[in-house]
Amino acid sequence: MDEDKQPIIVIKKKAGHGGHHGGAWKVAYADFVTAMMAFFMVMWLMNSNEKIKESVAGYFKDPDGAGKQSGSASAGQGDSLNISKDNMGDLKEQLEQAMKKMPDFQQLKDQVSMTVTGEGLRIELLETEKGMFFESGSSRPSANGEELILLLANQLGNLPNSLLLEGHMDSKPFSGDGSYTNWELASDRANSARRLMETSGLRAGQVAQVRGFADRKLRVSEDPLHPSNRRVSVIVKYLDPPPGSAEPAEAPKPAAGGKASGGH
Repeated sequence: MDEDKQPIIVIKKKAGHGGHHGGAWKVAYADFVTAMMAFFMVMWLMNSNEKIKESVAGYFKDPDGAGKQSGSASAGQGDSLNISKDNMGDLKEQLEQAMKKMPDFQQLKDQVSMTVTGEGLRIELLETEKGMFFESGSSRPSANGEELILLLANQLGNLPNSLLLEGHMDSKPFSGDGSYTNWELASDRANSARRLMETSGLRAGQVAQVRGFADRKLRVSEDPLHPSNRRVSVIVKYLDPPPGSAEPAEAPKPAAGGKASGGH
């Protein structure tokens, strides 16, 4: 056979240990990095406040958000606050931050009062002499009133807590023939706020009660005609009874021959 026609033989040599174990160290390193990330995440959670812990726990219980248990409190939506005596202040701060984003916040800030009470968080929309949240002598919300009521509905509709709505008036008699009084106007304003909130974010059945008090619960008792006595209040009730609450003690019976004190 001619020398130039001989077949070419290619000999491939296998590399040493690197050819057999070349990628194994990458897998082991990735597992190590993942474990370290999990470790630092656990350490961070252990030192976080209760609100963050509840939000993270809520995410793992309901990752799709069907139960409105979200791990984010941005803009106050989807926050899974379990409103109790201990963290009602968190909701108050959340609402205040949302209000600051309103275009007319500077005009409204002195007319909105938020107070944590034994009943829950009381949010009061206080009227001015010329009217701020409702048109004068009417149950129709003003532009400012509608904007704020919509904001409250959007924020509170994500909570599991029930709401109470109250209407209050000052002691100035309602003008007219007497067939429509401050009793009706107080109730109608509270109901007007309820209707707007229920069509703008509140879940079905979240409003537990609507109450009208006329001038029976003045905010400024020393000045019955003060405009801030005219107000609509939204009360966010505690989801659970306040810690340490107990059944009221039974009233003592009057001694024989004596008289029980009267009520009012």
